[in-house]
Amino acid sequence: MATVVGPLHVRRSVLIHAHPQRVWQEFSSTERIRSWFGLGHTLHELEPEVGGRSRFSVQMDGRERFFGGEVQHLEPMAEITLTSNWEDADMAFAVPTLWTIRLTPIYGHTQVEIFHHGFERLGADAADLLEGYESGWDIKHLEQLRRIVES
Repeated sequence: MATVVGPLHVRRSVLIHAHPQRVWQEFSSTERIRSWFGLGHTLHELEPEVGGRSRFSVQMDGRERFFGGEVQHLEPMAEITLTSNWEDADMAFAVPTLWTIRLTPIYGHTQVEIFHHGFERLGADAADLLEGYESGWDIKHLEQLRRIVES
């Protein structure tokens, strides 16, 4: 069953000219995921299994800031959902947000979507936080995934 994406979310997508089975191969290990998902931030760990840990870092304010969580949902060749929260107490949300990567077959190809969602759970700051993430996300991760899969 697919993860429900709430109303306050960031969504980026790309169409990859390959079947979901081929695209999903790039989700099989931390190393393979790092080759496309570690752009703009560093992917330290992502265990592609329910309960598996994820850990990333990004440079902010001259410091390396860490965030991550765990895999909440995994449906091979279709979807992976992770919790996401900052490790630093001064940046951490009261509850984590979620990242969902979804693969949808379309005419023999695959639409890959990344959702950063769950902002509605953050209360009064939700709109400002969503706006910040919306302006900071691009599709470079998905473009790199497409290059890898289609090469």
